[in-house]
Amino acid sequence: MESQLWESMMRLAPFSPDFVSVTYGAGGSTRKPTLATVKRILAETDLKPAAHLTCVNATRDEVDAVAREFWNAGVRHFVALRGDAPEGMPSYRPHNDGYVNAAELVAGLKAFADFEISVSAYPEKHPESPDFMTDIDMLKRKVDNGATRAITQFFFDNDSYERYVERVRRAGIYIPIVPGILPVHNFAQVSKFAGFCGTSIPDWLATRFEGLDRDPQTRALVAAAVAADQVMDLVERGVQDFHFYTMNRAQLVYAICHLLGLRAPKGTGAVTSIAAA
Repeated sequence: MESQLWESMMRLAPFSPDFVSVTYGAGGSTRKPTLATVKRILAETDLKPAAHLTCVNATRDEVDAVAREFWNAGVRHFVALRGDAPEGMPSYRPHNDGYVNAAELVAGLKAFADFEISVSAYPEKHPESPDFMTDIDMLKRKVDNGATRAITQFFFDNDSYERYVERVRRAGIYIPIVPGILPVHNFAQVSKFAGFCGTSIPDWLATRFEGLDRDPQTRALVAAAVAADQVMDLVERGVQDFHFYTMNRAQLVYAICHLLGLRAPKGTGAVTSIAAA
């Protein structure tokens, strides 16, 4: 997986993304490989890493120690998340001595250093939120505590994203709300993810991928076209920044960027792999 992640980064690096986010397992279960990957990004590339950090199964002191470790490594950008319940636990429960939620985590990070902090946002609201008012209030608390950008959960209905941004602005939240775009590598898997995070799957999307379970080449072509159409529609609505969930697979995102008119400098686009440490 480390090799696949590195190949994906090298494939997309010529497009000069603003940052590359690196995920982080519950309770720091992937802390060491995450830190190693971040250090390598800083040492061997011009990319700027954004390290994920969660509250799950960790005390405040443990989370603070991780933040300090990443700071010492050169990280200046965190994606601060509450995190999902660990496997086997029916719902999220904060550690008795831990940060209760992402808003508290943002405050803790800002108290340590002036990090750039991205947080999550939910165009169709978080599945655990009773209503949009509660959901947006949580986002406002994160912003009040120092969040500088929100990245949305993936969605397929651009109208829902636009309505969400309008709600957020009416609530007095003015940080960038960057749409999260998920190319559909596997429709069944994406449908499963959508069920967990409260994302609706439009009938038209299911129809596009119908009958393609055993036809990966056609599925990739359809996926690239679907994601490019979604992004181009958002561009027409005035959106300028996008966050792609690559799932460590660069080819679809590369194709989408090409369809959008982005071009890698000559001599760089063919780089598809590099040995992993």
